[in-house]
Amino acid sequence: MSKLASILAGAGSKQMGRIKVLDASLLGDESTESQEFMSALQEETRGLREDEVVRGAVVEIRGKDIIVDIGYKGSGTINADEFTNPDGTLGVAVGDVVEVLVEMMEDAHGNVRLSRERAEKMKIWDEVEKAFRSNMTVHGVVLEKVKGGLAVDIGIRAFLPGSQVDIKPVRNLDPYLGKSFDMKVIKVNRRRGNIVLSRKLYLETINASMKEETLAGLEEGKLVEGQVKNITEYGAFIDLGGVDGLLHITDMSWGRLNHPGEMFQVGDKVEVAILKYDKDTERVSLGYKQKFPDPWLTVEERYPVQHTVKGKVVSITDYGAFVELEPGVEGLVHVSEMSWTKKVKSAKGMVNLGDQVEAIILAVDPENRRISLGMKQITPNPWMAVAEKYQIGEIVTGTVRNLTEFGAFVELEEGIDGLIHISDFSWTKKIKHPGEILKKGDSVTAKVLNVDPLAQRMSLGVKQMEPNVWEIFFNSHKVGDAKTGRIARITDFGAFVDLGEGIEGLVHVSELSRKRVEDIQKEFSVGQELTMKIVKLDPTEHRIGLSVKQYEVDLEKGELDEAKAKAEPFKKATLADAFARAEREP
Repeated sequence: MSKLASILAGAGSKQMGRIKVLDASLLGDESTESQEFMSALQEETRGLREDEVVRGAVVEIRGKDIIVDIGYKGSGTINADEFTNPDGTLGVAVGDVVEVLVEMMEDAHGNVRLSRERAEKMKIWDEVEKAFRSNMTVHGVVLEKVKGGLAVDIGIRAFLPGSQVDIKPVRNLDPYLGKSFDMKVIKVNRRRGNIVLSRKLYLETINASMKEETLAGLEEGKLVEGQVKNITEYGAFIDLGGVDGLLHITDMSWGRLNHPGEMFQVGDKVEVAILKYDKDTERVSLGYKQKFPDPWLTVEERYPVQHTVKGKVVSITDYGAFVELEPGVEGLVHVSEMSWTKKVKSAKGMVNLGDQVEAIILAVDPENRRISLGMKQITPNPWMAVAEKYQIGEIVTGTVRNLTEFGAFVELEEGIDGLIHISDFSWTKKIKHPGEILKKGDSVTAKVLNVDPLAQRMSLGVKQMEPNVWEIFFNSHKVGDAKTGRIARITDFGAFVDLGEGIEGLVHVSELSRKRVEDIQKEFSVGQELTMKIVKLDPTEHRIGLSVKQYEVDLEKGELDEAKAKAEPFKKATLADAFARAEREP
């Protein structure tokens, strides 16, 4: 070790790397220690070269100039700005030993021109090159965004490419501004002043070390701590220490979870259970809900059938609403179990998300994790009183609530409807749609035909308000009776004849006349009166068969019989006379 180095080594250190070995009084006298320092300084600096870093002692502060003695032909000068602290104070004093760079051995005034800033940068370059060669880490602060990445201050300006900012791709660099990071040096060119850094390489190096340790400790069923690294629609990736594990949304909670963000945020510390670990692929499946008991294991004990419960509506579909009874346990209220009286087509019109509802437990299926609930069972079934209130045969009045192809629904009271089937509007009229005689909102009077409280149905009839004309007709007529009526309709196969009271009978084309009918449309007309014989009666199907031909045949036959009846006495008398004459003759 040189004499100067020995003196400096024993002098102690000062803030910002400046070593104070002498004070102003020491440099100003002729003490032996002062002479030794100056002699050693001169010996060390006899071979100075430009762009070389040397040490010198501050001997004078002259306004904006700092005079530093480097032991070569006198002193060198440095601008005071190079020693100014951020708060504006001067960061150097007489007697301080500083490192400086020799910019010029001799200027026009014969002085050595020095630079402290360039000396510090030179030193930093040396450290950066050393870090590059030795794969060491450097620390820096992000200054600003530049083309392709970030500018970083590591003592001198360096470049951090966007692709090297993090292990995963980074689209937005703004969050990194002003932050400090450890990085690796991946490229150095002092001549061009070019330094390229990589935080990604640093993180990968750290992760590789952590990963090996983490993988060695992984074991299925074990609880481990990690940090939420990323969140997706289907789950969260947890950093376990150089190894990422997937915590799927279905393994986060026993209850309903629409998005992982409802439970976790990026950066959260979380304890999870290792559900599965594949050593070949290094894939790790994690669970959070597995740390807690499965609520369905004891659900039958807590929710017995017919028990009244309260819960929150957490999901609504057309077929029903799911009600959360506790975290992890939900029950379904089917649309058919929402109202005793309303015909619910969709649960969306009955409840809203977040509603607190009361219901009855109808069924529990722990194996399939299902609970059936009923909301309507909270109140008495109004249909159980309907059978007592509305007796069969009773005349009632209501309002037409709805019309369908098969009939009309009549509201007798709130929630209680009766159906008038299309066949129960008239004894004789052929009604194709109830809208032909009714519309919504009409008031209608009908007779109660049937009441089924269990099926929640009531049948009504309008035609039953009047006597059954078909029943009267079939009771008062028999096959063989003659009947007169007018043709109501003509078809290719015969004529329908109006027999009164809306009752029609059919005369087949073959029965319209004893002679062959060639063209029924020309030979017969609507409104034409016919006298016929009843040849068929079907009370069940309300069918009446008529025949003009049979009537005429029977009529003619009846006239012959009458003539025979009149002639019979004459015939008998003639024969008697003949026999008498025969007896008298010999």
